[in-house]
Amino acid sequence: MTANPLTAMGQAAREASFSLLELGSAAKNALLTAIRDQLLANQTAIIAANDQDMALAKANGLEAAMLDRLLLNEQRLSAICADIDTVIGLADPVGEELESRLLDNGMRLSQRRIPLGVIGVIYEARPNVTVDIAVLALKTGNAAILRGGKETMHSNRALLAAIHTALESHNLPKQAVQLIDSPDRALVSALLQMDDYVDMLIPRGGSGLHQLCKQQARMPVITGGIGICHMFVDKDAQLDKVSDLVINAKVQRPTVCNALDTLLVHVDVAKQVLPLIERAMNSHGVVMKACPEALPLLPSATTAGVDDFDQEWLGLTLGVKVVADVNGAISHIRTHSSDHSESILTDNISTANRFIAAINSAAVYVNASTRFTDGSEFGLGAEVAVSTQKLHARGPMGLSALTTYKWLGQADYLARS
Repeated sequence: MTANPLTAMGQAAREASFSLLELGSAAKNALLTAIRDQLLANQTAIIAANDQDMALAKANGLEAAMLDRLLLNEQRLSAICADIDTVIGLADPVGEELESRLLDNGMRLSQRRIPLGVIGVIYEARPNVTVDIAVLALKTGNAAILRGGKETMHSNRALLAAIHTALESHNLPKQAVQLIDSPDRALVSALLQMDDYVDMLIPRGGSGLHQLCKQQARMPVITGGIGICHMFVDKDAQLDKVSDLVINAKVQRPTVCNALDTLLVHVDVAKQVLPLIERAMNSHGVVMKACPEALPLLPSATTAGVDDFDQEWLGLTLGVKVVADVNGAISHIRTHSSDHSESILTDNISTANRFIAAINSAAVYVNASTRFTDGSEFGLGAEVAVSTQKLHARGPMGLSALTTYKWLGQADYLARS
């Protein structure tokens, strides 16, 4: 049998995770502060490394959506550091007692939160994810093995150097956060086989990566990050407020997973709403792909293809469909959604409650933009991923999602009868 080339990395991560187990909250917060300070101190080198990645990405014809995700400038680095400060201010979930009760036999039985151990994360052209994962993992006493995309190689190395300096300044092993910095795809398969050392795997990428991980990974996998997000404009919505929310959801940052992909409009208000939407979208350069019922009301739109309502656009394209009522919206979402984020605009409480009850996506909104599905917006400081599955964690995964629990039984020399 061929030896796994990542075995040494896995062993080092496991050993490093043991060294994090007994760190108290104050020590972990001090470590995160050191990471923030190192990122700021090395800002010039980090941005220069990102400039290298950007130049290579442009030369290789990387699409605009990926270039936007890859970019790391002074403003974005400041935002990353602000997220670290938020995480520092959050309560440490490790050690929290979820449940405690006294059994009839006199034993005090409780559930106590503990770290997962070692987390593996595979992601693409988003260098901020490197810091987000490292910070959340360390705050919860976990080690991390990261595999970023080849597009972010220089950026990730520079970020990791700052993180390692902070770890070593606190007499902690730098192997607590490791980077697979080779673009060799065979190493992804190697990581998927490391169930002896990696306790949970999170793929952040396209459906191909998710399927690969589901099929090959020997450890538990949490999938997420693919957003086919919907907004339904009900007949009882305040129509003068619709355009602003659609603009926000679609245009504010179209390359992210919580951006709007498909707009659903109640047939009773389509003639009023769609001309307003067309003006708004045209003013922002958004291309619309519409169903046959919507097309006559959207002269600038093109006909939606057979697969267009199954697309995560990650750019300035919007699917538009007219539906008969809330049930038509629910049916469409159930068929085409990735279970990420959905929104209804309505002042009808009964309709809103019907939508909330019937839609099982990770985040469901009433009269709000889908852009809020984000760890920072949810007050989590940052996120490891946005989980769209139903077990263990859903939506933006913050600190508590990186913990499990153990049963703790305390007694007075009690033997089972």
